[in-house]
Amino acid sequence: MVFPSIVLFALLAVSSAAPPQRQKAVHERKTLPPSFSRVGAANASQSLTMRLGLKSKDTTGLIDALMRVSDPASPSYGQHLSQAEVNAFLVPSAETTTAVNAWLVENGISSNKASSAGDWIEFTIPVKQANDLFAADFSVFKHAADGSEVVRTLQYSLPVDLQDSIILLFPGVSFGSISMPPKVEQELGKVPVAKRQSVPSACATSITPACVQALYGIPATPATQSTNRLAVSACNLTSGFINQWASSSDLSVAYRPDAKKGKFTVQSVDDGINVDLIFGLFAGIEADLDIEYTVGVATNVSTIFITVGNNNTDGLAGFLDLVIDLLEQTDPIPQVLTTSYGSNEAGISSALANQLCMAYAALGARGTSILFASGDGGVSGSQSQSCTTFQPTFPAGCPFITMVGATSGVPETAASFSSGGFSNVFARPSYQNAAVSTYLAALGSTNAGLFNRTGRAFPDVAAIGNNVQIISSSLTQSVAGTSCSSPIFARRVSTSPPSTTLCSYRYEYSVISLINDRRIAAGKKSLGFLNPFLYTNPGVFTDITTGSNPGFPASAGWDPVTGLGTPKFGALLAAAMALP
Repeated sequence: MVFPSIVLFALLAVSSAAPPQRQKAVHERKTLPPSFSRVGAANASQSLTMRLGLKSKDTTGLIDALMRVSDPASPSYGQHLSQAEVNAFLVPSAETTTAVNAWLVENGISSNKASSAGDWIEFTIPVKQANDLFAADFSVFKHAADGSEVVRTLQYSLPVDLQDSIILLFPGVSFGSISMPPKVEQELGKVPVAKRQSVPSACATSITPACVQALYGIPATPATQSTNRLAVSACNLTSGFINQWASSSDLSVAYRPDAKKGKFTVQSVDDGINVDLIFGLFAGIEADLDIEYTVGVATNVSTIFITVGNNNTDGLAGFLDLVIDLLEQTDPIPQVLTTSYGSNEAGISSALANQLCMAYAALGARGTSILFASGDGGVSGSQSQSCTTFQPTFPAGCPFITMVGATSGVPETAASFSSGGFSNVFARPSYQNAAVSTYLAALGSTNAGLFNRTGRAFPDVAAIGNNVQIISSSLTQSVAGTSCSSPIFARRVSTSPPSTTLCSYRYEYSVISLINDRRIAAGKKSLGFLNPFLYTNPGVFTDITTGSNPGFPASAGWDPVTGLGTPKFGALLAAAMALP
């Protein structure tokens, strides 16, 4: 009689130790993108850093608040929210937080880290436990073009009673693959310093920061306000296809000899490093481009180079790490953020796309202007140029950021590589309805069925993005891309190798930083989320009416290649200074 009792006791002990079985249902499912192939099952003992995005209390209220402080017609324009005010919208209900944490504890996950708003929960578990917990099959997938590998699953499940509380699991079913650095069109050699410091006479064929200043009427007068900060983000990916660090030595011999105080500081996210600052080498073309065309154009603006480390499960170049880290910072945060990396929208789950976009809205509500390059694949994204449907890029479709396309030549025409089009995830925002409707009416039935006519349209603006000269590893090189354009206006998202629109959006970024400096000096607030202001003032841009990408032609007014056009600094400054 003793033996059966021992057996019964053992069974009871095992039963009490096992987590209760909850009914589960598939939460997200995705087909494998054609650019990826399955390598095999992930190592059962490999650690995965997981994040759960929880349902916030009032995202509608956050968007309303963002628009109130961003709409020039609003009496609340410029009255940006504090971290606490933003978090009040993002925080989940107490019931949601309690229920999700209880489920994790039931499954042996008692050590986790929550964001300050509580809308993200992070924990690390082995693959085997992740497969059991989420009824998933985490496997290794390889990207055909760049050889990068990620651990993902094609579907996962959540308890039925938590389906409404948890928005998404990350990494889960999203297969975003970041783009390559801008294309090096020509290596011009190790030019003597004296020659590098002279302003080229033919800006039509060779673009430098001095050319950009002349082209858009940007003054060389240095910024004066120490509270005016511009952040440039880059990513250190150990997968081997993007390792980007900025070089202080390259900056010192770049194209603005008069900007003797040009410098930047480094901020690390997720253990990111700037190798060049440690060893004095390994500069990256993309990172050098960002720094030289932000510091070089936005003279004396306090510039922060944010280096994002690599979590090997994060195929989105640290986008999530970066935005969460910035939202965790107490006020003040950078007034402008520029990023030159992106992905195809189709590779991102709609849940993740919306959650990231909401985080960008939160940054905008706190007063940060966010600029991305639109991409360099025209209407094909990073898929084959023989695509049968147009491929929008991500995060281009998010309506709370400013997308920058590219132009080429002097006088400027639309760059054929400039990505633009219409999102399949995000609806068209009201601030661009009139401009986009006019374009679509003129376009008629051209390419009907190849794009979503009701989606958020991009880019919003443009800048020069071809034949842009940089100095990298002490060599003068000519590059191209929307990532050249965005630093002049701000920054852009690049989607396909090579990333040519990278250059364009940097110009826009720098323009905004200089305007912020003037506003702060006058006792006004920084511009924050730009788009309602930009679409209200189309006259502050030079309209680009020639060229195509090639699925969409440039035309009078807004178009999906160059947006509203390229900046006229004087007019843009005057309109900005007229705001409260």
